Amino acid sequence: MKKSNRPDWDEYFLEIALLVGNRSTCLRRNYGAVIVKDNIIVSTGYNGAARGEPNCIDTGVCIREQYNIPKGERYELCVAVHAEQNAIIAGDPVKMKGGTIYIAGRNSDGSLACSEPCLLCRRMIKNAMIKRVVFFDEEGRKKNIRFDAV
Repeated sequence: MKKSNRPDWDEYFLEIALLVGNRSTCLRRNYGAVIVKDNIIVSTGYNGAARGEPNCIDTGVCIREQYNIPKGERYELCVAVHAEQNAIIAGDPVKMKGGTIYIAGRNSDGSLACSEPCLLCRRMIKNAMIKRVVFFDEEGRKKNIRFDAV
């Protein structure tokens, strides 16, 4: 019997998160997030400027890049809202409760970006009562975090 190339659910939703990240307005990294419950998409989000703010891809300026600020530092200088945050903001709290958030991204050179949520996003994920986070690590392996207190 021939083995199917059909992706499992985690692979499927991570691929969708990568696709959602194509809408990103960030010059450094393009992240997408997909919130799912019972294999049904509840919400999506990508990283980009807050509503009404100029997008970095339109201005051609990334403040954090301009000052060589490493990943994970000085988020307050960035005009962008993280993909996870945008997905949570757009989601219905009742539908997100107990669900899974899939996070995937690419660096500006097209390579896969490690997409473990930052500490602020972890707190938002917990407050949204999302039970599981699935993402790629630095080597492109699928990883997950469980928040069992939900």
